[in-house]
Order: sequence, then structure tokens, then C-alpha cells
Amino acid sequence: MREGLIPAVLGTVVTASGATLLKKSKYKLAGTGVIGFGLAHVVLGAIDLIEHR
Repeated sequence: MREGLIPAVLGTVVTASGATLLKKSKYKLAGTGVIGFGLAHVVLGAIDLIEHR
């Protein structure tokens, strides 16, 4: 398995769950934080994928 693939996939799942939290009006701030955390994982996973070709 390629290095960086797991963080990228994990970040995608976390970002999607943050988007579902964002739809609920009560948890907008938490949803925004979870989306940011997920996007950071996607970016770091993509950097690993590109770096270890």
C-alpha cells in the first residue's frame, strides 16, 4: 500500500462527517473544526503520496 494513502482516505471520511455536522444548526462550530481537521489530513496524505512516488 502506498504511503500517504491512509491519511488521505481518513481525511476524506473525516471531512464528510464534518460536512454532515455542519448541516445541523446546533453544531456548526464543531462541524467547521472537524472539516478543517479532515482537510489537513487530506493535504498531508497528498504530500506523502507525491513525495514517495
